[in-house]
Amino acid sequence: MGESLKGKIIKGIGGFYYVDCEDLKLYECKARGVFRNKDVKPLVGDDCEIERVEDSEKLTGNIISILPRRNTLIRPAAANADQAIIIFAAAYPEPHLGLLDRFLINMEQQHVETIICFNKIDDGTPEAIAKIHDYADIYSKAGYRVLLTSAHTGEGVDTLREILKGKTSVLSGPSGVGKSSMLNALIPGFKAATGEISQKIKRGKNTTRHTELIRIDTNTYIMDTPGFSSMDFMNLTENDLMYMYREFEKYNDTCRFTGCVHMAEPGCSVKEAVEQGNISKERYESYKSLFELLKSRRKY
Repeated sequence: MGESLKGKIIKGIGGFYYVDCEDLKLYECKARGVFRNKDVKPLVGDDCEIERVEDSEKLTGNIISILPRRNTLIRPAAANADQAIIIFAAAYPEPHLGLLDRFLINMEQQHVETIICFNKIDDGTPEAIAKIHDYADIYSKAGYRVLLTSAHTGEGVDTLREILKGKTSVLSGPSGVGKSSMLNALIPGFKAATGEISQKIKRGKNTTRHTELIRIDTNTYIMDTPGFSSMDFMNLTENDLMYMYREFEKYNDTCRFTGCVHMAEPGCSVKEAVEQGNISKERYESYKSLFELLKSRRKY
């Protein structure tokens, strides 16, 4: 029997799991057969116990148990996340609000608080930047914390670092929005610090193909996830959609008719709130579009 150690899974690829252990060393591990037979798949972010393989020249081991999870995310696949940071660029590429709404719905389903970050705020035309301020106002009024940042100039980076402190955060967003640049701004020497891991898993430092957990500080981690261009829903029906829009919450039970889904019904409190400017038209149009999409899926 080898030495038993506790650690955290920071990467999983090709059947191997890379575990950052309490002895401050990185172990390449496999999940034991008896463990796999329980149909529990190890996830990035899992706290676990490993047994070191003593006769190996490398730092290798076997995962022998997964410690109780605080939560489990499905998309992205990860465990023990405290919050999500969704990054969109102010320009180049222009933010896709439909994609942002889908991500927010996904996190609402998984009960994970989300902070919205519009990055590259130093880039783009004055018109583009003015539009970003409008977007920030829309989502702030919807109940989300919104940051305007620039990894290049450092604007908003200290605020984001404070938000991350003491938590495990999922960092997500489409490709090209500056996630790698933001990581380098948040973590001095990040490229050098990831050199050992990058060499061990045989990939470039700045191309995220799988979810990876990065330690920023004591008890502060970022889950860097691959860029995405689409986002689907998990077992969501059109009748559940209203509960995923947090600005609807105080209106959901005040409509004239019980069971109002805020579409064509008369006496709808949500539609009245839109007309009065208390709910943004953009968010309501997003809701209607996704409602019809989910409704059409159910038919087939």
